[in-house]
Amino acid sequence: MPITPDTKNWTWVLERPCPDCGCDASSVQLVDVPRILRENAAAWPAVLLRPDVRDRPNDSTWSPLEYAAHVRDVFRIFDTRLAALLSEDNPEFENWDQDATAMAERYGEQDPAFVSAELVSAGHQLADAFEAVPLEAVGRTGRRSDGAIFTVETLGQYLVHDPVHHLWDVTASTS
Repeated sequence: MPITPDTKNWTWVLERPCPDCGCDASSVQLVDVPRILRENAAAWPAVLLRPDVRDRPNDSTWSPLEYAAHVRDVFRIFDTRLAALLSEDNPEFENWDQDATAMAERYGEQDPAFVSAELVSAGHQLADAFEAVPLEAVGRTGRRSDGAIFTVETLGQYLVHDPVHHLWDVTASTS
């Protein structure tokens, strides 16, 4: 069953802490992004071993498995975006409809062990890519089709909120 698509513009996380998960992306330094990504990726395998991994808590919320598949794909998308920032002048990022991807890829039917391995791998790959960013490239810019402009640094800040928030989504009620 499809979930109502999220149409919020989440760039506000670059200005203030998230009232739900508490992540203060605006205070994240680029040098911290790789560590945050690796720590986040390391937390997901335990989530994907839960017996309720396929269960949605309600009709408007993804299951832990669906969130994990989404986070895996976020890592992949942002790896592509970071590469574009570093290799092109002011690239426009391809649009990505996360909800259409979730439906088309049947996130809730994927193998949790496979998603776990892919998420960890993608998270580490992206962490390595951020770790390798040369200091002189931190201010390079790119943009979304809606006009939002990102530097390498703000892309990293914006990025970290997503997996942190989704890990909170699947663990807040269990802790």
